[in-house]
Amino acid sequence: MADNQYNPKDIEQRVQQYWEENQSFKANDDVEKEKFYCLSMFPYPSGRLHMGHVRNYTIGDVISRFQRMQGKNVLQPMGWDAFGLPAENAAINNNTAPAKWTYSNIDYMKNQLRSLGFGYDWDREVTTCKSDYYRWEQWFFTRLYEKGLVYKKNSTVNWDPVDQTVLANEQVIDGRGWRSGALVEQKEIPQWFIKITDYAEELLQDLEQLEEWPDQVRAMQANWIGRSEGVEITFDLASAVNDIADLTVYTTRPDTFYGVTYVAVAAQHPLAEFAAKSNPDLAAFIDECKNTKVAEAELATMEKKGFATGFEVVHPLTGEKLPIWVANFVLMDYGSGAVMAVPGHDQRDWEFATKYNLPIQQVIAPNAGDEDKCDLTASAFTEKGSLINSAKFDGLEFDAAFNGIADELESKGCGKRKVNYRLRDWGVSRQRYWGAPIPMLNLENGESVPVPADQLPVVLPEDVEMNGVTSPIKADPEWAKTTYNGEAALCETDTFDTFMESSWYYARYACATNNDAMLDPTSANYWLPVDQYIGGIEHAILHLLYSRFFHKLLRDEGLVNSDEPFKRLLCQGMVLADSYYREDASGKKTWFSPTEVSTEKDDKGRIVKAWLTANGEEVIHGGMTKMSKSKNNGIDPQEVIDQYGADTVRLFTMFAAPPEQTLEWVDSGVEGANRFLRRIWKLVTEHVEKGAPEAIDVKALSKDQQALRREVHKTIEKVSDDLGRRQTFNTAVAAVMELLNHLQKAPQESAQDIAIMREACESILLLLNPITPHIAHELWKVLGHSEDIDLAPWPQADKAALVEDEKLIIVQVNGKVRAKMTIAADASKESIEASAKEQPNVQQFIEGKTMKKHLQFAVAVLGTVLVTGCGFHLRSSPSLPDDINTVAIESARAHAPLARALDKRLNVYGLSSVSVDKTSRSNQNVNIYLLPEKLERQLLSVYPSGQVAEYELIYVVRYRVQFPGKEAVMVQFEVVRDYQDDPDQVLAKSRELELMLSEMRDEAADIMIRRLSSQAAAAPNASTSVSQ
Repeated sequence: MADNQYNPKDIEQRVQQYWEENQSFKANDDVEKEKFYCLSMFPYPSGRLHMGHVRNYTIGDVISRFQRMQGKNVLQPMGWDAFGLPAENAAINNNTAPAKWTYSNIDYMKNQLRSLGFGYDWDREVTTCKSDYYRWEQWFFTRLYEKGLVYKKNSTVNWDPVDQTVLANEQVIDGRGWRSGALVEQKEIPQWFIKITDYAEELLQDLEQLEEWPDQVRAMQANWIGRSEGVEITFDLASAVNDIADLTVYTTRPDTFYGVTYVAVAAQHPLAEFAAKSNPDLAAFIDECKNTKVAEAELATMEKKGFATGFEVVHPLTGEKLPIWVANFVLMDYGSGAVMAVPGHDQRDWEFATKYNLPIQQVIAPNAGDEDKCDLTASAFTEKGSLINSAKFDGLEFDAAFNGIADELESKGCGKRKVNYRLRDWGVSRQRYWGAPIPMLNLENGESVPVPADQLPVVLPEDVEMNGVTSPIKADPEWAKTTYNGEAALCETDTFDTFMESSWYYARYACATNNDAMLDPTSANYWLPVDQYIGGIEHAILHLLYSRFFHKLLRDEGLVNSDEPFKRLLCQGMVLADSYYREDASGKKTWFSPTEVSTEKDDKGRIVKAWLTANGEEVIHGGMTKMSKSKNNGIDPQEVIDQYGADTVRLFTMFAAPPEQTLEWVDSGVEGANRFLRRIWKLVTEHVEKGAPEAIDVKALSKDQQALRREVHKTIEKVSDDLGRRQTFNTAVAAVMELLNHLQKAPQESAQDIAIMREACESILLLLNPITPHIAHELWKVLGHSEDIDLAPWPQADKAALVEDEKLIIVQVNGKVRAKMTIAADASKESIEASAKEQPNVQQFIEGKTMKKHLQFAVAVLGTVLVTGCGFHLRSSPSLPDDINTVAIESARAHAPLARALDKRLNVYGLSSVSVDKTSRSNQNVNIYLLPEKLERQLLSVYPSGQVAEYELIYVVRYRVQFPGKEAVMVQFEVVRDYQDDPDQVLAKSRELELMLSEMRDEAADIMIRRLSSQAAAAPNASTSVSQ
C-alpha cells in the first residue's frame, strides 16, 4: 500500500535510479520500428542550469516520452557545447585551466539534468572539447579544403598593441582592450573561410521544404541570406593608375545609372592607398578609417566622411568623367570595395554629395500625384518611378528600365546581370586558445596544406596556464613545430569558431559510439533528419542556418542522404520573473534576487509593496522581466527541485504558458502545481483502498456514470491532440485538471463507480506521464501494474463513450448570457427556442419586446477554463466577463503599432475591439488608453570604436484600463529581448529588428489580454440567441 503522503524527494530519487539501472532510454537502430529523433539545443557548461534550459529540455522530454508511448523508437540525446571564450575568462578568474573548469561544470550540470528526470540516452553523450569529437570536424575540414570549399585570406581583426593579441568584440570596451586598456587597432591577419556562399541559393530555396518551422524563423533566415538581383558594372579609369585600369561595382538599381555623379571606394582599396602615397591628408584620413571598426548596421546613421583621390572613371553610357572619392561608408570586405553613387536617389549618397558639393542629378520622376515627395534640395527621392534625363530610356518604368539598361551594358561588354547574396563566407578562424585547432600546416615556402589524416587529431593541450594575454599554443613555439614530407612545418595556432562544433553535433549523436568514422551512414540515415528540434528563436536564426549548411556538406560527402537536418522546429519563449531594485542618489540601480524579497499584494495579486526580508528595507518592484544576471532575478532550478520536486517544476513549466510564449515565473503558480500533484496522489491512493475493480459494463451504466466516463474519454481525445499535433502542452494539462475536478466529486460506492474510477486514474497517469513521469511511474505500480508506464500504450478515446444524449445550451439575449439549460441531443430547433423563452431569467429581458431574429449555432470550444484549487489558471484562452463584449482602444498616437497588435490578438481570441477617441468612450466597454510606447536599450557590449554591438531591447508598455463602473488603473510592464548587431549584415539586421519589434508587440498584446481576463467587471443589458 502506498503512503498517503506525497513525498517527491524519495519518489524521484528512487525512480531515477530505476531508469538508470534499467537503461530505460537507451536507443538502438531498430529498422522494424518507426523512429522519432527529438533534440533540444545542447547547453554550454557554464556551471548551473538556468530556467531557460529547464523549459527547453522539459519540452523536449515531454515530446520524447509522448512519442515513445505512441510505440515509436525514440532517440533523445544530450551533450555539451564546451568550447568558447567564457571558459577562458572563468579559468583566469578562478586560477585554473579551462578544461578543468569545464569538466567540473559538466559533472554538476549532468546531475541537475538527471534530477529533473529527463530521459536521455547518456551512452551517446558528446562533449565538443574532447578530441574524440573534434577530430572528425578536423578531418571534414581537410576534405572541404581538398574540394576547394576552404580558403585563406586576410581579414580585419581587433588588435591589442600592448598585449599583442586579437580581441573578440566583447573584449573591447569603449574602444580599448579589456585587460590592457590600450586603444584597439584594426589589423589585417590571415584567416580561414568556408564557402557557405556556394550554397546560398540552395539554403534559400530549401526553406520552402521546412513547412513545420515557424514562419518568422524562415523569414529571418531568408533575410540573412539576402538574395538580390542586379547588374555588375565596370567603369574604365580615365587614366590607368598603378596598373589599375577599371573599377567594378554592383547595383540593384540600374534604372538610376544615368544619375551616377561620383564613385566611392573603401579606405583599404588599392586606388585609395596609391593616392595616399602623394597626399598626406588623404593618408591621415585612410588611417582614421582603418582604425575605426564600423558595424554595417551603423552605416546608415554614422557621419559620412570622404576625401577626393584626384582620379576619375568614365561613365560607360554617357562618356562623362566622374570623380573617385574615398568614403568611410564603403567597406572593403563587402563586395568589390567600390560603389557607384546616385545622390539624387540614394539618401546616403545624397548626404555625402551635399556635404562635399558634388552634383545631384534627378533621373527618376515620381508617379502622378506623388510629385510633392520629390524635393532633391531636402533629401533623395528613393521611390521607383519612370525615367527622365536617361537618353533613350526616358519614360520607362522600373522593370523595363532595369532590363533595357542591363542589356545596353552587356552589349557594350561593361556589365552583366548577377545574383548577389548578403550572406558572407563563414570565417572560422579564432585566435583564442579554448577551441579545436584548425588542421592546417604552414610550410616554409609560404604554402598551407591540410594535416594528413593519419596525423589527426591535432590535439589541444588541456594542462595549461592562462595569463589572460596570449593563447598557450601561440605562446609555446614548440607546440606548433612538426614536419610534412620530411620538411619542417608549423601547425596552425588559430582554433575553430565554436559554431563548427555545434553545427553537426545532431548528426554525431546518431552514431556517437562509432570511433572509426565521422558518421556511420546507415545509422545516420536511420535517425536523420531530426524529427523535432527545440531551441530559442535567436539561436534558430543564425545557428541553425550554419547547421543546415553543414548538413548539405555532409550530404555531398556521402555521409547522409537527406537535404535538411531538422523537420519540425519549436522555438520556446523566454522565462520571466519579478525584479526588484533600489536606486541611489546618482541613479545607479542595485538589483536584488526575488528570493531575498518579501511582498505585499492587493486583491488582484498585484505587488504594491516590496522589502528585503533580511532587514525590512523597502525596494522597488521593477516588473516582470526576462531572467538575467544583470537584474539578478534568476531562479535556481535546484532550489525549486529541492523544495517541491522535479515533477512540480516540470508541470508548472508546461502549464503556465504556451511553449512559444514567454513564461512568467510565479511562486503561487508553482505551489498550485504542487497542490495539483498532491490531489492526484490522494485520489489514486484512496481509490486503491476500494479494492480490485470489476470490468466496466457500458450497458449497465447510469446517466451520471456515462457522463463521468464521457469526460474521461473527452480528456483523452483532447490531450492526445494537444500533445501530438498542436503541441499546446498548457491546454493538455488544463484538460486533465478539469477532469480531476470531476473525479474528486465522483462517488465510489458501487462496483461500476469503482471500475470507472480505475479507468479514469489509469488514464490520468498515462496522460500525465510525459509531463510528470516520476509520480506517474510510482502510482502506476500502486495500481498494480508490473510493466513500466513508459512502455504502456497511449490511451485511446472510446468513440462510443463520447456520444452524448444531452446537450448543455447557453441562452443569450443581445449577446449576454442569461440562462443555461440541458436538452435532449436530438431536440428540434423549435423545441430548443421554446424552452429558451421559458427560462425565467430570459423572460424578464424579452417580455413585451419584439424578437428581431433567432440564432442557433454549435459551440465547438468553450472559452477560459478556470481550474479550482490550483492557484493558477489556463492562459491560452482569455475572455472578458459575459456582459462585456467589446474592448475600446484609444491611443495617444494615431495608428499606434501596439493598438494594431492588440486589435489583431483580440480577434484571434474571439474578442471584439473598436478604436475610439475621448469623445466616443462608452461605459459598456472595457476602455484601454495606450500611452506612447517606449523602446529602451541597455548596453551589453561595444565595438572598438565605442559603437554598440549588443544590447538588451526593453519594450515598455504603459496604458490605463477602465472597466465599467470602476476607476481607471495605470498598468506598466516590459517585454525584453537581447539584440546583436553584426558588422557585415546591416540590411538583414535592420529587417530582423523590425520583425523582433513586431513579435514583442504581439507578446505585449497577449500579456494585456491575459491581464484583462483576470479582472472582474459586471453590468446587466431583445433578440435572443441560443448557443448549443
